[in-house]
Amino acid sequence: MLRPFHFAFFVRDLQSTRRFYGDTLGCREGRSTETWADFDFFGNQISAHTTGAITATQDTGQVEGIGVPMPHFGALLGWEEFHALADRIRAAGIPFILEPRIRYQGQPGEQATMFLRDPSTNALEFKSFKHPEHVFTA
Repeated sequence: MLRPFHFAFFVRDLQSTRRFYGDTLGCREGRSTETWADFDFFGNQISAHTTGAITATQDTGQVEGIGVPMPHFGALLGWEEFHALADRIRAAGIPFILEPRIRYQGQPGEQATMFLRDPSTNALEFKSFKHPEHVFTA
């Protein structure tokens, strides 16, 4: 049984964070104060805090010879949900680090993936497996 995760991270401000995670990504806001806000991040709990330095990312990870931002976090979505989210991100004018694409086509781990940064430059990856039963297949 999969259980939701919790992830806390730093952001520049809550106003742009609420617009990005709430309005653009569609994440419902939970508890919050003047310095942090919780969001339902596709069934997981993330906490955006304004009380520290944002972790710098570097496009140094290597997947299929492509540099991906490290560190990053994200969510596994359903196939249609992934494509609807990509459309919302495009409509909001948010640039992708790596445009939505299909990796490992025709293999058990076939997946759609996209990378972007939030307004505080935190890197995110969203992905969807064509065959979800293969999420952990080697």
